[in-house]
Amino acid sequence: MTVHLQRGDLLLVIDPQVDFVTGALAVPDAPSVVPAINRYIREFGRCGLPVVATRDWHPPGHVSFRGSGGPWPQHCVQGRPGAEFAAGLALRPDDEVVSKATDADRDAYSAFDHTCLDLLLHGRDVRRLFACGLATDYCVRATVLDALRLGYVVFVLADAIRAVDVHPEDGREAVHEMRAAGAVAIAFPDIDCAVPVDG
Repeated sequence: MTVHLQRGDLLLVIDPQVDFVTGALAVPDAPSVVPAINRYIREFGRCGLPVVATRDWHPPGHVSFRGSGGPWPQHCVQGRPGAEFAAGLALRPDDEVVSKATDADRDAYSAFDHTCLDLLLHGRDVRRLFACGLATDYCVRATVLDALRLGYVVFVLADAIRAVDVHPEDGREAVHEMRAAGAVAIAFPDIDCAVPVDG
C-alpha cells in the first residue's frame, strides 16, 4: 500500500522531548525514534506540507508527578532542559508547536485535550494526519483516538513510534486499538510524493 501525500496532509510529531528520549521518563528504544521522525519531516518538507510538534509542558507540581500523587516521575517541566525537544530532532523554524497538560491540576495525554490543535488544523484545512512520536501507549494513542473522533483520517507511522510498555504488550495493544478505531498503520516506504505540493 502506497499513500500519496497531498494537500490537506499534516505530520503530527507527538512529544519527542528530552525527558521521554533520554531523561527522567525515557521510553525504551526512544533514541532510535528521532532519525525515523526526521525522515518524515524531510519528506513532508519536500512535499511542501506542514509539520506540527506537540509537547508536554507541565508546571512544577503537576498532578501527574509522583510527588503530587500521580503515576510518573517529574518530567517535561516548563522551561527546564527535560522539556526541550530531543537533540538532533530536525524541526524547522516555521514548524508550529502545541503545548499540552499545562494545567497543574489536570493531566492530558491527548494533544487535543484543552489545546488549540483542532483549531490550528482547521485553519490549515487539514484532513489527514500522519502521527508519530512518543509514547505509543499513552500520548500517541490518546491523540490518534481523539483525532479519529474529530473526523480526521489518521495514519500511524509505525516505524516512528515507541511504547512505554509498563505492562508487556501495552504498545502492541495500543496499535491494535488505534487500528480498530480506524487508523491506518504504515511505515516510511509506504508514503510517496512524486510531485511536490505548493506550500
